[in-house]
Amino acid sequence: MSPLRPRPGIMEIAAYVGGEATLPGKNHVIKLASNENPLGTSPKAVEAYRAAGDSLFVYPEGAATPLREAIGRQHGLDPARIVCGAGSDELLALLGRGYAGPGDEVIYSAHGFAMYPIIARSVGALGVVAPETDLTANVDAILDCVTPRTRIVFLANPNNPTGSYLPASEMRRLREGLPENVLLVVDAAYAEYVVRDDYDAGAELVDAYPNVVMCRTFSKIYGLASLRVGWAYCPSAIVEVLHRIRGPFNVSTPAIAAGTAAVADQEFAERSRRHNQRWLEWTTHELKKLGLDVPPSVGNFVLVRFPDEPGRDAAAAVECLNAQGIIPRRMGGYGLPDSLRITIGLEDDMRAVVEALSTLMK
Repeated sequence: MSPLRPRPGIMEIAAYVGGEATLPGKNHVIKLASNENPLGTSPKAVEAYRAAGDSLFVYPEGAATPLREAIGRQHGLDPARIVCGAGSDELLALLGRGYAGPGDEVIYSAHGFAMYPIIARSVGALGVVAPETDLTANVDAILDCVTPRTRIVFLANPNNPTGSYLPASEMRRLREGLPENVLLVVDAAYAEYVVRDDYDAGAELVDAYPNVVMCRTFSKIYGLASLRVGWAYCPSAIVEVLHRIRGPFNVSTPAIAAGTAAVADQEFAERSRRHNQRWLEWTTHELKKLGLDVPPSVGNFVLVRFPDEPGRDAAAAVECLNAQGIIPRRMGGYGLPDSLRITIGLEDDMRAVVEALSTLMK
């Protein structure tokens, strides 16, 4: 009798590795590896979360209706076309299950979010990598990758880890170049941080076309990473697909309560956005003064590229930062071994980063 084996291709998946959170011998660390909100969570969301503790014995409201309605009010969207999930990761994976399978192709950009190839392989599809230009997704390169077997295009906009974005005009050009039977998934996890006039998170495309989905998360600006709350805005037909394959109670009651309160507390979100913009600009400027290459970012992080010189390269930078209790994100898994991604933290955090790297680059 042959041994039990997983489906072909599963063991070829490189498992996702999250940002480090601890350092040996360090009781206090500055964690800048996971793009979390340095201001924490809205106090109103924390209060709602605690209040939900009185009903933990009751199943969640299966459709996450209060949360969908709150999202709809904030963004002017039809709640019936919103699907909530355990983080946007779950929704991305459900879209992969719903629209791709063995023999199909899934396209993503060269330095796109690491979950996209994992999703493709998990459903037996072939991942197709589209080249980027200057660390930015290239619409023509993506369209050149489309074949009769293409089923999904995943595109993070803004992109993680590069911090780059495509303006609304380019996103529309991408959609108009795709066949009707190809699903365009716009992963807008960092949309709340973007302050550019030419940017659209994706809702306009969803309203205009039947094969576009916009995914969002509460893990970033809303500071609910540990609760796993995400949402997708979809055409009605795609909503029906997602409801058929998602778990019946995939968002917990505390997550629904906290998410509902968080999206209503736009004062906290605006304060988080202002803080990020100030220290994103400051950090970028100061690191460039050290001679480092810091591509423009519209997210809550910077990608820092180091010279190919012993003692000044990315590996040396990790050692330098770790020695000061600072944890950046290594980028080798994203095809950027010369780079580190550094979350925008509190003022003291960013000053500590610049001070540490100034000793490396002197």
